[in-house]
Amino acid sequence: QVQLVESGGGLVQPGGSLTLSCAASGFSFRLYSMRWYRQAPGKSREVVASISSFTGTANYADSVKDRFTISEDNAKNTVSLQMTSLKPDDTAVYYCNAVHPSTLSSYWGQGTQVTVSS
Repeated sequence: QVQLVESGGGLVQPGGSLTLSCAASGFSFRLYSMRWYRQAPGKSREVVASISSFTGTANYADSVKDRFTISEDNAKNTVSLQMTSLKPDDTAVYYCNAVHPSTLSSYWGQGTQVTVSS
């Protein structure tokens, strides 16, 4: 059974930091590229960070570049998103996504809420 389970969300003040984690199981984690998406109320879901399954290369949305860092641990089948200098605009539900680069089969986690507010 495929599972992606996010954790680490919560309430943080502007300027603060938070680290999200995603634990994967039930599929060949090393073969999949991993992404973090977010969806704010009334907005479309957007990708904020991705990491390639083959090269380990990370890419970021312009809105989070230099503030967020994606990393993965193939030994533990986990992917993390370190978020710093958080802004109210970062408030959203954050989703972990796994996508196979060839077949494009895709799996989603249930999401974790991040709220940036004073």
